[in-house]
Amino acid sequence: MRRAAAVALALLWASTAAAAVPLPVTEVAPGVFVHPGRQEDFTAENAGGIANLGFVVGERSVAVIDSGGSRAEGEALLAAIRERTALPVSHVILTHAHPDHLLGSAAFRGAGTAIVGHARLPERLADTGPLYLDNMRRLLGPAFAGTEIVAPTIAVADRLTVDLGGRTLELWAWPTAHTDTDLTVLDEGTGTLFAGDLLFIERLPVVDGNLLGWLAVMDRLAAIPAQRVVPGHGPPTASWPSALAPQRAYLEFLRDRVRDELRRNRTLEQAVDEVPLPPGQTWLLAAENHPRNVTTSFTELEWE
Repeated sequence: MRRAAAVALALLWASTAAAAVPLPVTEVAPGVFVHPGRQEDFTAENAGGIANLGFVVGERSVAVIDSGGSRAEGEALLAAIRERTALPVSHVILTHAHPDHLLGSAAFRGAGTAIVGHARLPERLADTGPLYLDNMRRLLGPAFAGTEIVAPTIAVADRLTVDLGGRTLELWAWPTAHTDTDLTVLDEGTGTLFAGDLLFIERLPVVDGNLLGWLAVMDRLAAIPAQRVVPGHGPPTASWPSALAPQRAYLEFLRDRVRDELRRNRTLEQAVDEVPLPPGQTWLLAAENHPRNVTTSFTELEWE
């Protein structure tokens, strides 16, 4: 009976995946495809699809870079891959722990597909995964059906090379910056860097890890010999490393103004009210996220 139920469930998910409407993707370089996420917060309408997702096609297999915010989005990404190649998906690479980047992984789970993440990602998901699932289930409703946490099967502590057949990806695990689980992917053949949320364009960067650490990581990121970058949020691709400039200006301004608040013995509540955006900068979702950034940075910098 249990076996029959399992088979029926598998057939149901296979049918759902086959019926998925493929995500629209842009080929930003030969064999490198990106789906741009919506520049908004989670809603049932977007099914968690607010992050940029990508895939790289080699001669032997395909690597996915971030799987989406729900199983439904992961299945739509898989459908987009299948429109372009029948090659197996050998790797799903997760750039960090946030749910909009990894909750589509269940759509790719199967024999021969490795789930790759930062060495700290398994522990982070064990701690926060149930909370992510509860929150996203509430926000997305029926669009979240079948979504679950899929733990990495390969953990990257420093660097890892992934060979897709005639195509090499270089993965770097970073110290705490946007989060404590940040991972980047460089397609060496085309010079395309997937930065995950170490880079935001147009949408306000969110400090969920360490402000000073993020600024230090950006200095090292800028030295990567890429031609173009795919941010975690924003346009599908941008020039590198010039794309870092607006984010750097925001984070440096945030650092300096919060330090000034602390020197003047202002309280956290006062700092949240008094620290503005940098002059001349306009960011999407700033009203929702700038006060949070001030709070996180104040808590970090008061211990300098």
